[in-house]
Amino acid sequence: MNREPLGITLAALTTLALAACSSGGTQPATGAGDAAGADNAKTIVFSPLALKIPAMKGLSEGLKGYGSSKGYTILVQDPNLDPQKQLTDLKSVIESGRAGGAWVIAVQPNALSGLVKSAQEKKVPLVLNGVPEDYGLSGMQPGLTFAKIDYAAQGKAIGESLGKCINEKLGGTAKVILTVSPAGTAGKADVEKAQLDALKATAPAAEIVTEVTVTDRAKAQTDIGSALQGNPDATAVLGNNDEGALGAVGAFAAAGKELPCIAETGGNDEVLQAVKDGKIYASVALQFEADMVQSFDSLTTMIADPTAVGKQLATPQKVITAGSGQ
Repeated sequence: MNREPLGITLAALTTLALAACSSGGTQPATGAGDAAGADNAKTIVFSPLALKIPAMKGLSEGLKGYGSSKGYTILVQDPNLDPQKQLTDLKSVIESGRAGGAWVIAVQPNALSGLVKSAQEKKVPLVLNGVPEDYGLSGMQPGLTFAKIDYAAQGKAIGESLGKCINEKLGGTAKVILTVSPAGTAGKADVEKAQLDALKATAPAAEIVTEVTVTDRAKAQTDIGSALQGNPDATAVLGNNDEGALGAVGAFAAAGKELPCIAETGGNDEVLQAVKDGKIYASVALQFEADMVQSFDSLTTMIADPTAVGKQLATPQKVITAGSGQ
């Protein structure tokens, strides 16, 4: 099938969701009666990081539409960035046999190690972010497919993009606020090392002056605003996700300061509009539709044969700048 992997935004995911709105074939996983009467083999659970993240919300809507068009019921869970809640919610549907399979974007992969083994025993296939070793496994396994973001490449693209902006707009010199993910976030070490190495190589005179941990947009804006009080001459932000980037834009605006250079990863519609408007220099945008299609198709293949060894998928990504025509 034609997967059109490039240039996708969450608007396209919303388009995919229209089938769900008209068919009534999808529903949230909120109670024991939600899947009553459903064919469990045709029921798929989607457990993203948190629905408050616009990209995850858009992905869930896109999956509902695509799944419905293929004859599947999609049960959406909302861990809300809580690894224990994600484990508990998934356990309830997998151990009860309510689902034929699940696509899980784990908050903390190692927290799901026991659940993954249980799912294998029950022959409930899973698509999981990361690699087998993140879940205490060695090599590829029956009934499990993994989708890995190339975190080193992602970090390199973020750091190079920010360095390019600093060279173009700030003469190669800038004081940079670094935003980072919470401990335990998948790919954290790889992204952060690669982005700092790339920034140093591209704009050697750029200086990291403070670090802010991002959990959500509102807190990011508050914390970056506080960081600005201690570093009023900061002119660049090295972003780690959409929430942190948008929080940074808001914090600088609230302080009445210009933010000439910010590069980030994620690429939701609001971020891409901010890139177009010149408020964000570059976004290393994950290609959500292409990832959704390959993940869903891999999962349904395993549902048909849970004993088959899964695949290691790569999540597509693309650097988007104001001049890239997006």
